[in-house]
Amino acid sequence: MKVLPSINAPRDLRLIKPELLPTLCEELRQEIIQTASKNGGHLGSSLGAVEIITALHYVFNTPEDKIVFDTGHQAYAHKLLTGRQKEFASIRTKGGISGFPKRHESEHDTFGVGHASTALSAALGMAIARDQKKENSKVIAVVGDGCMTGGMAYEAMQNAGLLRTDLLVILNDNQMFISQRVGALGKALTKLLTTKYVQLAEEKATNFLKRFDEVGNNAARLAKRARAILFPGTLFEEMGFRYFGPVNGNDIQAMIDVLENVKNIKGPVILHVVTKKGKGYKPAEDSPTKFHGIGLFDVETGDSLGKSDSISFTQAFSKALLKLAAKDDKINAITAAMPEGTGLDAFRDKYPSRYFDVGIAEEHAATFAAGLAASGLKPVVALYSTFAQRCYDQILHDIALQNLPVVFALDRAGIVGEDGPTHHGVFDLSFLREIPHAIVAAPADENELQHLLKTAFDAKAPFFLRYPRGAGFNVPMDDKIKAIPVGKGKWLQRGKDVTILAIGNRVHPAVEAARLLSGQGIKAGVINMRFVKPLDSALIDDALKHSDRIVTVEDNVLAGGFGSAVAEYLSDKQADFKLLRLGYPDQFIEHGKSALLYEQYNLDAAHMADKILNWLKEK
Repeated sequence: MKVLPSINAPRDLRLIKPELLPTLCEELRQEIIQTASKNGGHLGSSLGAVEIITALHYVFNTPEDKIVFDTGHQAYAHKLLTGRQKEFASIRTKGGISGFPKRHESEHDTFGVGHASTALSAALGMAIARDQKKENSKVIAVVGDGCMTGGMAYEAMQNAGLLRTDLLVILNDNQMFISQRVGALGKALTKLLTTKYVQLAEEKATNFLKRFDEVGNNAARLAKRARAILFPGTLFEEMGFRYFGPVNGNDIQAMIDVLENVKNIKGPVILHVVTKKGKGYKPAEDSPTKFHGIGLFDVETGDSLGKSDSISFTQAFSKALLKLAAKDDKINAITAAMPEGTGLDAFRDKYPSRYFDVGIAEEHAATFAAGLAASGLKPVVALYSTFAQRCYDQILHDIALQNLPVVFALDRAGIVGEDGPTHHGVFDLSFLREIPHAIVAAPADENELQHLLKTAFDAKAPFFLRYPRGAGFNVPMDDKIKAIPVGKGKWLQRGKDVTILAIGNRVHPAVEAARLLSGQGIKAGVINMRFVKPLDSALIDDALKHSDRIVTVEDNVLAGGFGSAVAEYLSDKQADFKLLRLGYPDQFIEHGKSALLYEQYNLDAAHMADKILNWLKEK
């Protein structure tokens, strides 16, 4: 008889016998694997965190005690244990539950997440709020080792160390270089040092030594550092945390024992646990990077399903960068812990001395690139569009203000699909367009991307090249890469009834929409604008000679985006025009397959044509 179906909330979990917990963890893994194979998702991290999440809900009185996840991509077991088993099959599908914790979804999702390094700050805020309200609940932050490379995590730690409120941080470490610490000795020492008797003795000894002024204080510091010889927690100790670990995070009983010991320790505490990414599913254990975020796959083999024959935009960027770097040794590439996701892994392997992975530290990546550019090199910073938001100040202050030639390759721009609102890159055209000196471009397809990348390196100005996730449009790739004049678009076809100004990956659907309109007797022109900034104003003026009806199409929010740029230009020149802007409304876009979201917001060819046709009839 299965254990998981009997658990509708954590209170049910806390009633089952401890010897059933390993079986429960195995059932959780199987449910996660089967569902992820059909829906895609963050598999490896969720499999590795099963025992941590189960133990936390078993030991603590959730939701009164609050668990805050960092990034949240590891929280699938959390969803299954907190009343969402029936909905779990819908995870990441349109109208279904999210792949990340969401406050509106469950009282157990205490803080909405999706970007890294946020949990410590949020959890500390909750802990202080608890103190002010004179409540007795516990606050636990679950943070991955990768998230600890983000500067915000250290900002929160130094503040927590100063405030000294009760806060438990679970550092989930799945890096192999410390796996040897998870053994009999490490387990025994961790258990010993987390018992209340040892904690009390240590506190008494430290307080005793501090009585002897400088000599005593030096002795106390020396004792603390001597303890850190056996335990790699010196940094945390110096920042005001009590450090324990490492402990085997995939041993459910070990986790429960240690959590029981540390749950009532006063002040900020870090519990260092070691887990195996992809635990319990061999393909994910063998290829943790591939299975970090995976599409549909065959459970038996681990092979991906539904791959497109077309080269992806990411692959086009990667290949073009290698070609350009082979001829220019000033080109350097920077990523924030996403070499495979951004396509920089090939550059890393071929030009290791010119490749830099700075960890989850987008702010540093941007200013580091500014330093390279100020010294005459040609840096490209490859980020997902949604993570570029994190270094806005550095872009504005350190790069654009000095007009430094840093290239930003913004992958996953526009709708990204099932990861949802935390990952949709639908704001970049708006927040970049306002920055002086910035050049903002979006290729229509994978072939144009390679030419715009060369344009970017030749531009000698801050250059933002944004392109979407996934397969391109299967267009022929030119052998020779040539720069495109900055700010110049291109007529694709002319028409007398309406002109569609399209940008980025909406250019090809706009051409198809024009074809559909022709079947309704509407002759529509189409322009591939290429650049949001600077706008090709001459091309817009030319479009007005054919028709005063203009349509803009963008994979971005309408507020402040490409359509706004066109409207501003036409209004400022007091042109006689009628304008329809197609893009996303002033709201966060839900998760779902990209094709369905394009349909919903009239950005696929068929709905685009219908929207334009109805608009023309109204006029």
